[in-house]
Amino acid sequence: MLRVRIDPDANRGVGVAFTDRRGGSSQGTLSELNLGRVELDRPEHLVANVAALRHELGVEGIALVHQVHGVRVLEVDQELATASGGFGDRTILDEAPDAEHPMPAADAMVSRLPGVALAIRVADCLPVMLADPAAGVIGAAHAGRAGLLGGVLPAVVARMRAAGAADILAWIGPHICGSCYEVPQAMAEEVWASHPATRATTSWGTPSLDLGAAALDQLAGLGVTAVGLDPCTRENPDLFSHRRDPGSGRLAGLVWIKG
Repeated sequence: MLRVRIDPDANRGVGVAFTDRRGGSSQGTLSELNLGRVELDRPEHLVANVAALRHELGVEGIALVHQVHGVRVLEVDQELATASGGFGDRTILDEAPDAEHPMPAADAMVSRLPGVALAIRVADCLPVMLADPAAGVIGAAHAGRAGLLGGVLPAVVARMRAAGAADILAWIGPHICGSCYEVPQAMAEEVWASHPATRATTSWGTPSLDLGAAALDQLAGLGVTAVGLDPCTRENPDLFSHRRDPGSGRLAGLVWIKG
């Protein structure tokens, strides 16, 4: 269920985790611990998966957003938690197209709220978890190619600092690596020119982008101390990967303040 877990008691009250695909109820290409693809999975499987993860982490709720490859940052506070019913297990169903209470669209979150994990869901993109444990401020960002190049990391860091964060740490979770993320030559050259740290070549010799290297470079430039806990999703069958298995499920990166 958990590929990586940093316990809050060992991290000044801030927990960090990244899931794998094992230990859930989903079936087929979504198996087992699918935390997305609401339009493809059975509702009871999704609710059970979130409940199992929440129990494993020991958190009161899990905050989710409808990710759109943008740069909007959502503040997760007590008012939003109350409106969302405490971010219970069934809130994952609010991403369904016909949901009565649609999930907010955003690609990053910040919070000072204890006991609620901020969750970013991916299947090749970068889940980036951030925290200033001393200030009690956490953040989470979905950094796919569009979001990373568009500035989602500077946006979430700025919102965290506006909330009182100063000494920010970051953890980059599993994502597709530079040896696997093939892109057309024209796209590669355009991105390499504006973000040199992305320059890479696939293991089979074609142009590619190293989004993990670019994220580390961006975060360093923002004064954020970051580490990569980032096995390649495409290369690891225990992780979901859209490139390897179109239609696969979603894993999650999570960060929370101990309740």
